[in-house]
Amino acid sequence: MSAKVYFSKEITPEKVAEMYDLLGKELPGKVAVKVHSGEDGNQNFLTPEFWRPMIEKVNGTVVECNTAYEGERDTTPKHKKLLVKHGWTKYFDVDLMDAEGPDMALPVEVEGTLKTNYVGKDMANYDSMLVLSHFKGHPMGGYGGALKQLSIGCASAYGKAVIHGGGDAVKIWQAPQDTFLECMAEAASTVVKYFGGNLVFVNVMKNMSVDCDCCAVAEDPCIKDIGILVSLDPIAIDQACVDLVYAATDDPGQKHFLERVESRHGVHTIERAAELGYGSREYELVEI
Repeated sequence: MSAKVYFSKEITPEKVAEMYDLLGKELPGKVAVKVHSGEDGNQNFLTPEFWRPMIEKVNGTVVECNTAYEGERDTTPKHKKLLVKHGWTKYFDVDLMDAEGPDMALPVEVEGTLKTNYVGKDMANYDSMLVLSHFKGHPMGGYGGALKQLSIGCASAYGKAVIHGGGDAVKIWQAPQDTFLECMAEAASTVVKYFGGNLVFVNVMKNMSVDCDCCAVAEDPCIKDIGILVSLDPIAIDQACVDLVYAATDDPGQKHFLERVESRHGVHTIERAAELGYGSREYELVEI
């Protein structure tokens, strides 16, 4: 069954909130809003000002987790300081979900490599989640979008190490590439299951570098801005973004961007997620 993905070429903060309304989905209870806080020095991440109308619309709490690599977000004190520096706390309540205490262990209820997904324990405080993703390239995953936000994004620092280690935190960065990508898809399945359908996904195709917002030193964007996509399906929205990049044949930066995606076998995350059945690669793109 194909999913519906709404698409607009207009990229403004107000348009994001307008696109959300098209889904006809009201997120219940206390809403977690997953963003990427941006590594210190990164010039491409989408700012709190950009996301502000959308976050205020759902009266959400911005949520993040610590990283598993060295930088300004790998410890709670440093990450909290950066959240202030980047302006997130100026506008929103912010919850660093794995700031303290034991992680929440979500069982992976599918046959695969990952057995348990470790997320920030504060996820237990929320009834629904709005996943705000900056679609761009990624040094390890090939691309970053909704599935990465659900997996690496919601994982605690330890959980990130487990995913990157192919199920073993001790082997962080050592897993075969496809195993790592499959673990991301498997981890994402646990968050989808946890919220039981109370999820909305927004992907913004703007400032698209081949590098992630987690890179302190990132390449400048190499491909022109494409638009905003919203959906209730994390697999469909990522697939639609990848397809839109492939369709941008007149863009001189397309080949460079696709080299990053293809060299890391990025679409395999989508393939594995579709195998697990919590969404579909088939979609109807509705242009607004």
